[in-house]
Amino acid sequence: MDRLRSMEVFVAVANAGSFAAVSESLGMSAVMVGKHVRQLEQRLGISLISRTTRRQSLTEAGRAYAERCRLILAEIRAAESGAEALRSAPRGSLRISAPVSFGTQRLAPAITEYLAAYPEVGVDLNLSDRVVDLVEEGFDAAVRIGDLQDSTMVARPLMPYQMVMCASPEYLSKAGVPRRPADLARHQCLDFSPHGRRVHWNLKGIEGEFPASRFRSNNGQALRMAAIAGHGIAMQPEMLLREDIDAGRLVVLMPDYLPEPRPMSLIYRRDHQPTPKMQTFIAFMLERFGHQAQRTRPARAKRAR
Repeated sequence: MDRLRSMEVFVAVANAGSFAAVSESLGMSAVMVGKHVRQLEQRLGISLISRTTRRQSLTEAGRAYAERCRLILAEIRAAESGAEALRSAPRGSLRISAPVSFGTQRLAPAITEYLAAYPEVGVDLNLSDRVVDLVEEGFDAAVRIGDLQDSTMVARPLMPYQMVMCASPEYLSKAGVPRRPADLARHQCLDFSPHGRRVHWNLKGIEGEFPASRFRSNNGQALRMAAIAGHGIAMQPEMLLREDIDAGRLVVLMPDYLPEPRPMSLIYRRDHQPTPKMQTFIAFMLERFGHQAQRTRPARAKRAR
């Protein structure tokens, strides 16, 4: 028998004073009521109810146990009510992981809009280029760039992650405009070096590591600022440089040689009954960053000539 059910039956007996009254109120036979109580007594090794031919009453241990059972059952009802409330409206906390560049430039500003729309939801946004373990580290969802390895998660496609190569007009006026990858050997290439290693510039049809720059960083924003200041050519995610391109602070270089866009996905754990906070967050992400979101993007700036 289920222990919690037996506790519920015992508390009902303690309140009503007889098996017969409980039998009628719970819709079970008096014999079954007695079985529930005896199971508890056998488990505890004590007598909970003193029985005579005329009456039954709680023992001292029975009174103390009944009071503890009432508290436990009340806590369970409160927990169930809280869970039902979480499923009735978006509320609670979401823990989200995302890559640094995408999270800083695009996701963080968007999440403020989500929070405004759902004031009872809180978001803990963790920005890292490390691949986190959603289950082990307690994340509700994560944005991943590249091919996915874990098939146990649900994956929803977002807009592709396109790289772009840029330099400032001032830099290009002094150093010249590169037309093909071989020209980069004569230029300052601003290096992205996460985890202390250089990232190869894998251009279309060519794979190579271009000359070291006088400036390298593990942060895309730092390379963006260096490119705007005229210190060289940066290859970074388009979403990080888009506003600078549109404003003329940076000029697109050699778009025909850029690598193919990488897939970007929103992943989360499978849940047959997702909470409203997860449902609304998933819908929000797909609306803002799904394939259909690309229709609202500004027109591309002209490339360098």
